[in-house]
Amino acid sequence: FIANMPFESPGNPALGQLLAREANALGVETLAHDATTLAPEYGTLVPLRYMNADQHFKVVSVSALCTGHYLNDSARLGWAMRRAVEQHYDGTVAFLASGSLSHRFAQNGLAPEFAFKIWSPFLERLDHDVVRMWQQGEWTDFCAMLPEYAAKGHGEGFMHDTAMLLGALGWQAYDGQAEVLTPYFGASGTGQINAVFPITLQDGRAIPKAQASAADGFSLVSTRL
Repeated sequence: FIANMPFESPGNPALGQLLAREANALGVETLAHDATTLAPEYGTLVPLRYMNADQHFKVVSVSALCTGHYLNDSARLGWAMRRAVEQHYDGTVAFLASGSLSHRFAQNGLAPEFAFKIWSPFLERLDHDVVRMWQQGEWTDFCAMLPEYAAKGHGEGFMHDTAMLLGALGWQAYDGQAEVLTPYFGASGTGQINAVFPITLQDGRAIPKAQASAADGFSLVSTRL
């Protein structure tokens, strides 16, 4: 359904540079650039088609960190972006985090059978428990289990999108509850959901410290480009 689907969204370079500066200030190395031919990633493409047909919203596309990077840094990056908006940006900003719950695709040859199913009962039960935790606001427990959930639950991109979102929300100190828009469903073996996470007042006390930039031998990528 996304084959040859046209899309276009105006960029917001000033906000993108601001987000990067604030993330760097908090110890999470971040590069921002507006000279690119790369399209928005799949997960942002779909909602933007329906939310921004009139081109009213300007867009900054944020790449999730790689699976070899630290979830703590992704959480801190999310907080840095929120802080940049709250302290320095004159406007209203929405954060769209694109990923999934369990992300174990069906094996080759079994895709039709699992087109609308979850790959295993274990992953389906795990996903349902996670959604329940979100709805009940069990953020301390969820943040603590996120690394293991990402690994054993086949989290898409090791759940860096989720870490960034929760960082923007306040991490373990977040006191909101998720509002599920579309009930949990299966897609090619993976677990999917659409939910809204309301913003609550936060002071950043629970945000993890920067991890990669504190390592011995760390050097800025920007100095090597």
